[in-house]
Amino acid sequence: MKVPDQVTAPARRETHGHSRQVRTKLRETRTLKRKWLISTLAAIPAILMPLAATAQIAPDSGTRPEPAAPTYKYEIYAGYAYTSLNQVNQSRHGLQGVDINVTRDWGRYFGLTVDGAYFPSSLGSGNPGKPVVESLMGGPGLHAPIYGQVNGFLRALLGAEHTGGEGMNPKVSFAGGAGGGLEYVLSPHLVLRAEGDDIASSFTLINNTPQLGYSPHERWNARAMFGVVYRF
Repeated sequence: MKVPDQVTAPARRETHGHSRQVRTKLRETRTLKRKWLISTLAAIPAILMPLAATAQIAPDSGTRPEPAAPTYKYEIYAGYAYTSLNQVNQSRHGLQGVDINVTRDWGRYFGLTVDGAYFPSSLGSGNPGKPVVESLMGGPGLHAPIYGQVNGFLRALLGAEHTGGEGMNPKVSFAGGAGGGLEYVLSPHLVLRAEGDDIASSFTLINNTPQLGYSPHERWNARAMFGVVYRF
């Protein structure tokens, strides 16, 4: 049976119309995909460029670690010194003079010191005779920074002490004690130092003779020093 053309024509037109709509939608979809891809590719450099610029910025110089403080092997100290005079009975004033020492340092905290002191003159009149005190001692010490330019140290000393001008017999005694002090750093090599210690010795009474035979007695003498240190 033959289908009339009036019936098939509208159906063909409807099919062709639907096909055109499908092709139109596919073209629009491809166009949107191309635009999205182009936008994405354009956004990638915009994101990476600030990151690259940030990575090229030099680090702040303030964050760099400070260089370590230099260490020195030797210290030479010289300064004014005072000592009490308890080994001389009936003495009224202490003695003043000079103190010199040399320290060999190992690292920042430990050192060995040789200390020599000479006290030739009295702080006032009234002492019996003309007392003079000399000492030579040595020993270990510990030193460390405290705050800023201020350092501190502790020290032990052992050696010998001589007391002259008083007729003592014997005139030389073992001596030793301990002390410490503070330092203020003026420059890498120059330091101001104030220190003190307490030194024990054993002497007889003054004007001793073999006939009198006075026995030695232990006495402690406080000392104070102030001077300059050169480090190298």
